[in-house]
Amino acid sequence: MSEMVKVVNGVTLPLDEDGFLQEPDKWNEQVAEAFASDEGITALTPDHWKVVNYLRDYYLKNKIAPMVRRLCKETGFTVKQIYELFPSGPAKGACKLAGLPKPTGCV
Repeated sequence: MSEMVKVVNGVTLPLDEDGFLQEPDKWNEQVAEAFASDEGITALTPDHWKVVNYLRDYYLKNKIAPMVRRLCKETGFTVKQIYELFPSGPAKGACKLAGLPKPTGCV
């Protein structure tokens, strides 16, 4: 099987088998926007960025994605609101847009 990649602004980004960025340090806002269109999100709102930036900050400090309960508590969004922002969910959608590796366990 060939390695999956995504090209954003001429930069080739290796992805895992589920489409998650393998090199989180190559993430930028254009990468988030490219992933958003893949997820069916037409435009990233300030609410989307609040979640994405929280996930990135948390990951950079802790080297792991936060649990959904913490994500909701820290951002002020309900789980329902997270799913409205990221239809594929907090793990698959939000973490992917934030350039995090695929979360393990309950996110």
